[in-house]
Amino acid sequence: MSNSTVAKRYALALFQLSKENNLLDQMEEELRVVKNVVTSSKDLNAVLKSPKVTIEKKKEIVKGSFATFNPLVLNTLMILIDRHREDQIADVVDRFVDLANDERGIAEAKVYSIRPLTAEETNALSATFAAKVGKKSLRIENIVDTDILGGIKLRIGNRIFDGSLRGKLDRLERNLLV
Repeated sequence: MSNSTVAKRYALALFQLSKENNLLDQMEEELRVVKNVVTSSKDLNAVLKSPKVTIEKKKEIVKGSFATFNPLVLNTLMILIDRHREDQIADVVDRFVDLANDERGIAEAKVYSIRPLTAEETNALSATFAAKVGKKSLRIENIVDTDILGGIKLRIGNRIFDGSLRGKLDRLERNLLV
C-alpha cells in the first residue's frame, strides 16, 4: 500500500472522529503543532527514525512531548509508532488539514509579494480568489519574495495566478523568442 494511501486512511479516520466529537478546530490546531515539531526537530526525527530505539521508548517520548494534547491525537500517534509509520506523521496531518479545509470551504494559499501584505489586502485577495477556486475563503500564507520585482503571485493547490512583474517579463521574453 502506498504511503499516501496510508496517510489518507489515518487522516480520514481521525477526521471522522473529530467531527463526531465536535473537535475539528482543536484537532487541526494540535496536529499542526505536531507536524511543526516533527518536521523542525532534528533530534525528535532522529529518535523516531532510529531502529535502535524501542517502540516503547518512542511512545514515551511522544507522550511526554504532547501530553496536553487530545487523546485522539495521541492515540493516532501511538498507532503510527506501533505500526512503524513514524515517517507518515506529517503526511497524515497534511491530509487531515485538507479534509478539514474541504469541510469548511477553505483553501490554503501562498501569496508571494515584494513586501508583507496588510490585513485589508489579505482579506481582499481571499474574497477575490476564493470565488475563482470555488471556496468560501482562503487561508493565506504571505511569503516575501523580492525576486518577483512587483505585483503578486498566488498559489492555491496546483493553480498559480501570476500577476508579478517578473512573471510578465518572463512571458514577454518567451513571446519575443518565438
